[in-house]
Amino acid sequence: MNPPKAALKLWSADNRIVLAEQDRFLARDIQRLSGTNLNRCYHCRSCGNACPFIRGMDYPPNAIIRLVQYGLRRQALESHTIWICVGCHTCSVQCPMGIDIAAIMATLRRLALEEGAMIAETNILDFHREVLHSIKQYGRAHKLGIMLRYKARVHQWFADLDVGLRMLAKRKMDLKASRVQAIDEITRLFIPHWKR
Repeated sequence: MNPPKAALKLWSADNRIVLAEQDRFLARDIQRLSGTNLNRCYHCRSCGNACPFIRGMDYPPNAIIRLVQYGLRRQALESHTIWICVGCHTCSVQCPMGIDIAAIMATLRRLALEEGAMIAETNILDFHREVLHSIKQYGRAHKLGIMLRYKARVHQWFADLDVGLRMLAKRKMDLKASRVQAIDEITRLFIPHWKR
């Protein structure tokens, strides 16, 4: 069942934005799935001012919230911002309204994958997959393994080689992966809840 959509036109200070379709229930759905009330946002931009990755984003965090409030599903799910966000919660800590913006971003990423939306940052998605693979296999992140598999996936073997060598020299990366003792407990996290 497709949610009701309505035509909407908006004007901004510097240009005209024409919105073709609006999902009236997007904000409600994101609030339910993320467990946070995004309608408390009054767009003070504290989140964007705090974000260490704002320069890589196409929209600041409050603008993603605005896209969701306006029901602009495609623009929100296909934005670079939801993939650039690392979930560090700096924005959430700075938010005067206590909105869990990182949870909203995680929910949007999940919906983008579920709905087959165009992923704006495919390399970041590949990196996320490699991190999850490492956690599933070892119960923790094996940095060297993650980076080697990621570099093989994106065919960029020598990019950041200097950083990797420095990390090895400073013993920030282990050559051999170590596995947690309770790996079965970690593995269960990757089984869908309806199959447990």
